[in-house]
Order: sequence, then C-alpha cells, then structure tokens
Amino acid sequence: MNLEGRDFLTLRDFTKEEILYLLDLAADYKEKKKAGIPVDEYKGKNVALIFEKTSTRTRCAFEVAAHDLGMGTTYLDPSGSQIGKKESIPDTARVLGRMYDGIEYRGFGQDIVEELAKYADVPVWNGLTNEYHPTQMLADMLTIREHFGKLEGIKLVYMGDARFNMGNSLMVACAKLGMHFTACTTKKYFPNEELVNACREYARESGATITLTEDAMAGTQDADVIYTDVWVSMGEPDEVWEERIRELSPYKVTKTIMENAGEKAIFLHCLPAFHDLKTKIGKEMGERFQITDMEVTDEVFESPQSKVFDEAENRMHTIKAVMAATLRKSKCS
Repeated sequence: MNLEGRDFLTLRDFTKEEILYLLDLAADYKEKKKAGIPVDEYKGKNVALIFEKTSTRTRCAFEVAAHDLGMGTTYLDPSGSQIGKKESIPDTARVLGRMYDGIEYRGFGQDIVEELAKYADVPVWNGLTNEYHPTQMLADMLTIREHFGKLEGIKLVYMGDARFNMGNSLMVACAKLGMHFTACTTKKYFPNEELVNACREYARESGATITLTEDAMAGTQDADVIYTDVWVSMGEPDEVWEERIRELSPYKVTKTIMENAGEKAIFLHCLPAFHDLKTKIGKEMGERFQITDMEVTDEVFESPQSKVFDEAENRMHTIKAVMAATLRKSKCS
C-alpha cells in the first residue's frame, strides 16, 4: 500500500483497504512503542502544526508522534499565524510547503484545509474541521478493533448532535468499513441528507447500514459501541447552551442506555467530556441549569465499559501512522 504524498482530509477520500492499512500500521507502531523499539526513520523532516482551534489531545498526539518518528515540529496557535488574516491561505500553503515536509490544520471550515492541500506541495492532514475529524476516526476504529477483534458487523450508535464533524465522520467511517451506524437524536440534529445518501452508497459496497432514529431505547438496543460528544462545540455562542441541554438531554448516555445496549457494549467519547462539574464551563453550566452532567453521566464515564482513555492514547499511534504513510521519502520523489 503506497499512500506517499497523499493528503489526509476526510475518510471519504480513502478506500476500506487504505483505512485498514493505516490501522494496521498504527497497531504496529503502538506495539513498537510499548516495546521501546525506536521508529525514528524520519529524522531531518519537519512538520507545521496550525491550530486555529486549540486542543490538548490533537496537539500532544501530533507532537509526540512526530518526535517518535524523529521529526521536528512548529506549533502555530491562533495568534502565531497570519493565515487568512494578513496572508491568504494559498500564500500560506506555498510558504509552509517550501519549509516543511507536512502541514497539519485544526480549525474551522473544511474548505480551509482543502485549500491548504490544493496549494501546498506537501501532505496536509486534517486535525479537525467543522465538517470532519478523520484522525479521531482512526483512533476510534483502532480502539473498537482492539476491544472486539473486528470492525465488520459492529453496531455503533452516536447520540447527541450528529450534524457536524463527529456525527459526519463516524457515519463515513462505519459506512466504509462495513459497520452499522445509528444516529440517535431528534430530527433537527440528524446529519445532512446529502452525506447520508453518500454514506448509504458506501454502505451498499461494504455491507454496512445507516439508521437515523429519535427513539433512544430502540436505537441503542444491542449496540456494541455507544458514542457521544459535547453538545456545544468550540466557537459556538453561549445562547445555544440552554437549547442544546433542553433538546439533547433525552439522548444523554446513562446507565440505563448502557444496560439497554448490553454488557458487551463499550462507551467512547472524543473528549473533553462534561461528565461532572470539575471544569470551569461544567461548573458554570451546572449552576446555571441545575445539572450535574451533560452528554454522559459520571457513572458511565468512570465505568469499566468506558474506553475513552484507550481511545485518547490511540490518537497518537494513529496520527503517527498517518504521517509516516503519507510523508514523501524525499521532496523530489
């Protein structure tokens, strides 16, 4: 499998075989990491990490993965780059492409990372956009495969707001890999129809199924994976908190939901999670709306069924695989 020079912008661009190759490569890197076997075959290479939206896991995963591969990194936070402000995206891409061997972007519209990829002459990796989160998908799929020993036939239920990057990306990943995807929420929060139809086409090839339901108990019955995310994304106005809490509370992941799925089910969350009031925002919303949690209860988050920290670790191993697979061995090749 040769992915050298490829951008990693959305799993829609990759075949089932290519996705499985990246998972196998990540598993190999993880095994080597645990065994203390060095993998620094990319010494002398450097990557730029553009973060218009900050992140703990994505930044740490890229930096540690790059370091393990022998590469240098430059972190550009929202104040550290002129991208889209004093310098156009095409110009930024062409400048960074002359200095770096790869570029990661985490920020807003998918059109931004697509434009970076169009003008940079090096691989561009999507660390998160409003529409897609492909590096998170690889971590999720690796975690599921580690636990169940397979991906095909696994039933994954996403609860909450399924209109944006997580709902979109999980639906794409499941459709490509022969998994059964269910979006469990009100119709207002279903993924957009165009993407649903595209995923149903992928599903016809892979044996996957796509289900949209408002019934929390019917949707989660006999699920293998229950997945959720925060109800309000970074950059959204404060006014939406009340609306989301009111409309999405019926889709909170609780002990009852996990029992409905069954003992075999695992819980996943891309993090951070509002499972208690131990954060500034969590405390503020708790006092404001008289709640003790939001998208998942602390009981579920801290339960043996929760694999969220395995999932978080796997961000690093899968990102390492993406960079290693797509970096050109030399800029002239």
